[in-house]
Amino acid sequence: MHITIARCNVHSPGFTTLVRHLDAEMRALYPAESNHLDSIDDLAGSDAFVVGAFDFLQQVGCGAFKRMSDDSVYGEVKRVFVEPTYRGLGISRRILDALEEEMERQGLAVSRLEAGAAGAEALSLYARAGYHRRGPFGAYRDDPNSVFFEKALDLVC
Repeated sequence: MHITIARCNVHSPGFTTLVRHLDAEMRALYPAESNHLDSIDDLAGSDAFVVGAFDFLQQVGCGAFKRMSDDSVYGEVKRVFVEPTYRGLGISRRILDALEEEMERQGLAVSRLEAGAAGAEALSLYARAGYHRRGPFGAYRDDPNSVFFEKALDLVC
């Protein structure tokens, strides 16, 4: 297995398939009002950066961030997902690292995200990556199904 992380097109068949799989998982776990799922079109704008994890030519994972400026300026991590047969190999961490590197390159000092409370693996990933729990941000509201995280990024001057 040779996994590479690279920028990808949100309209590629691999990315859209992964988003459908992620949506199905989230809808099985949480009520509609607790799912904050950005659409493909939401991630196609100039304020978004999208990466894929590839096993040679097959896309097996994805992730994105959007540059936000609602209650401050930050990058919001979205759509981190790895196909079940590829989980446990550190791919999600590599996706997250690539997103954070691009946020730093763009001059963003803070990364934030919302994760589902039932996603133990995801919550563990974010904690191991240095994210700290915080309250809701931006347009989010308190929700027992949501956990909010933030991380200060290391900007290189």
